[in-house]
Amino acid sequence: MVKLQRVQRPKTQRGKRALKEREPKLLENARSLLCIRGNKTNNVMKVLLKNLHLLKSPHSKMYQRKNLDILPFDSTSKLEWYCQKSDCSLFAFVTTNKKRPNNLVLARLHNHITLDMFEFELNSKTFRSLDDFKCEKFATGNKPCLLFHGELFDNEPDYKRLKCFLTDFFRGEINMKEIDLNGLEHVMTFTIDSQTKLLSIRVYHVELKKSGHRIPRIELNEIGPHIDLTVRRTKLASDDFYKKTLKQPDAIKQKKVKNVTTNELGTKMGRIHMEKQDYNQLQTRKMKGLKRGLITENGQQSEEKRKKID
Repeated sequence: MVKLQRVQRPKTQRGKRALKEREPKLLENARSLLCIRGNKTNNVMKVLLKNLHLLKSPHSKMYQRKNLDILPFDSTSKLEWYCQKSDCSLFAFVTTNKKRPNNLVLARLHNHITLDMFEFELNSKTFRSLDDFKCEKFATGNKPCLLFHGELFDNEPDYKRLKCFLTDFFRGEINMKEIDLNGLEHVMTFTIDSQTKLLSIRVYHVELKKSGHRIPRIELNEIGPHIDLTVRRTKLASDDFYKKTLKQPDAIKQKKVKNVTTNELGTKMGRIHMEKQDYNQLQTRKMKGLKRGLITENGQQSEEKRKKID
């Protein structure tokens, strides 16, 4: 027996606009984050979840109630349903218990199906929130500058996927052609130790000061949150499913122009194909000394004048 899927039809103009916003697009919107807390959480994990919500704002939604019987690494169906309901493609889930204290689960979805999921342990002794730093913050919605430090991000496959995940998680707006350097207000650094495999996340505010030259002097001031994470478990998508998510529609692919290349400096170089030329018919500069012969009025060449030329 085939189960038919119910087609959701809008009844109001507001509902029609909401469904149109969720339709597939050639250029997708910025990824939204859904913040959820489990049955048992402490104050530290609540503050961490709130800080993640503020870092992703305005592309973030936060649930205030506890959610019972959710084990992400056993089943993600309920979390996927929450994300589909809230139109989010990222979720952050926090819990704490005796077996896994200060537990943070971050994941991203593709077509409402979990793609990659990472479980971290927060070091509560070194954690400092946004409120612990009494300094100037950045405006909400600004695009951050992401910096990665560590050999593991380039050598090991799992940490390569983690680097891609963190870039996708914090990069903000996607469809941006130009960036104003004056609007680049904060920097996020991700440092991983090759021995302890401790992931350190730091956020800095960019200050442009006078330097006496055209280029200003840049200073970085830490504004929080100050986060140290240890990777516990990972659940990565298969290679086939991951390659499927990287596929782009033909409409946004750049069409290749024949015989046009671009060098390392960005200069376009073109190649022109021409037919074989007959150099006997090539027009040169008109000079008397280059004339083959003089023509008489009747169209016949004068032998006397030809001898003088020779």
